[in-house]
Amino acid sequence: MRTFDFDLFVIGGGSGGVRAARMAAQHGARVGLAEAADLGGTCVNVGCIPKKLYSYAAGYAESFEEAAGYGWNLPKAPKFDWAHLKAQRAKEIARLNGVYASLLKNSGVKLVTGWAQLVDAHTVQVDGKRHTARHLLVATGGTPFVPDIPGREHIATSDAMFDLDPFPKRLLVVGGGYIACEFASIFNGLGSKVTQLHRRAHLLTGFDDDVRQFVANEMGKAGVEVRLNVEAASVARGPHGLVVTLARGQQLEADTVLFATGRVPNTQGLGLEAAGVALDDRGAVAVDAQYRSSVPSIYAVGDVSTRVQLTPVALAEAMAVVDALFGQGKRKLDYEFIPTAVFTHPNIGTCGYTEIDARARFGDVTVFSSEFKSLRHTLSGRSERTFMKLVVQKSTDRVVGLHMVGADAGEVVQGFAVAMRAGATKALFDSTVGIHPTAAEEFVTMREPMPG
Repeated sequence: MRTFDFDLFVIGGGSGGVRAARMAAQHGARVGLAEAADLGGTCVNVGCIPKKLYSYAAGYAESFEEAAGYGWNLPKAPKFDWAHLKAQRAKEIARLNGVYASLLKNSGVKLVTGWAQLVDAHTVQVDGKRHTARHLLVATGGTPFVPDIPGREHIATSDAMFDLDPFPKRLLVVGGGYIACEFASIFNGLGSKVTQLHRRAHLLTGFDDDVRQFVANEMGKAGVEVRLNVEAASVARGPHGLVVTLARGQQLEADTVLFATGRVPNTQGLGLEAAGVALDDRGAVAVDAQYRSSVPSIYAVGDVSTRVQLTPVALAEAMAVVDALFGQGKRKLDYEFIPTAVFTHPNIGTCGYTEIDARARFGDVTVFSSEFKSLRHTLSGRSERTFMKLVVQKSTDRVVGLHMVGADAGEVVQGFAVAMRAGATKALFDSTVGIHPTAAEEFVTMREPMPG
């Protein structure tokens, strides 16, 4: 029987890769992990964590504006220090990088620093040295996609937004997904003049239609200039900044141009094809229900296999793979009713089906919705409103879609996601006593369905 250096070798030190390595080691497996960059992957370094920190920073600007309505008179206008925020963020991210390194070391995982490439079904090469393993796991995540247009060298991606120098007084965001909308909201709150371009008629494809329209309206009220059915054709450097030429010939000027036009699986330069690993039509590693690629000894989890591009999903997939290889093989991930949040201002929280998808899947549904000014803004002077929506399968009374736009929407929806996973019905929602006064109580007090 062939002997191997490791029982499991992981390529990629992001959330999914580190979780898989740690858990496998705790099962007694000999584990190696290769990472060429900082540990933690996109989420820790240039994604979820710094983005949420910057969202908090932008939120303070809103709070300063609201303070007067509650009797707080600031002696002078607040001054934002971009350099200080960047330094504080870098310090926290460095701390998290260290935490990840300690977790791997303390669990017995051998960290190999460098770019890993597959040689064959059981061999990985890192900086000229080969390592063999009974099982290989690809967890290299995704990378921003930038279209091949003239002047693409002047374009910034989401990875670069946290360390811009200087702070952009004028930011042009191209894209309509959640990353584009989040950065538009954040930099608008921090003081940039933000223009957002999207080639489609609505932002946030894949989200509930009412949510999409409501968020676009709220972002516009907050100061983001949202321009739809518009496409950027080229970017050039002009005498006063970057000049973006639109497909129809119009030109816009900005200090920074962010293209948030999607992410693609990070599969280039890994030697996947040489090892016989098949990719799908999106360039992702094609995997079966057990996350096994076309090569039985090679697995893939997270954004590199693009099931659902969310950090908690990568973590859950990693746990399922480790359980299958070294545990009891009972852990499964159900992709239905995965909650998620979008850190626009205001936030979005959602779980389950959109109204359109629910009608296609379940047939007859009943829809409940509510729009209101939260108690906070009765005195704040701001016009921000909150939106909530429930989609109910008529035949079973089960709540199959829950959507919110408002303050701390992600925090609210996380709790309701547990109830939805448990099969909660609208009757159960109705019989639940609300916490008053909160925005969240609206989910258990909506009684009148929408017509149709």
